[in-house]
Amino acid sequence: MESSTAYPPYLLLGVFTVSALLMGLVPVLLARIWTRWVGTARPDEVKNAVYECGLETGDTQWMPLKAEYYVYGIIFLVFDVEILFLLPIASVYRDLPWGAVGALILFVFLLMEGLAWAWAKGLL
Repeated sequence: MESSTAYPPYLLLGVFTVSALLMGLVPVLLARIWTRWVGTARPDEVKNAVYECGLETGDTQWMPLKAEYYVYGIIFLVFDVEILFLLPIASVYRDLPWGAVGALILFVFLLMEGLAWAWAKGLL
């Protein structure tokens, strides 16, 4: 004889919703309770001061960021995305056909060319 328990249709959805809310809210509430119980709030001028990148804030004019910072970010993204492409290929390297290996070599060559260009321009 088979024993079948019939659950209400939305019980599982309700359990997941409640558990998701609790997993998000309980740590926040515990942190708030902990800081009120243990922490000491003593605001003063130093703690309330605006702090950006180690620079003192003042009534200076708006200064644009140097273009080199953007170039560093773009170079980082290029080589970061390179890793995303190379790791899956490296895991199946021995099973790849020759055309895929040739495309991989071309890809790595183009990345090395980009690195050499950035180095020659003094961007690194």
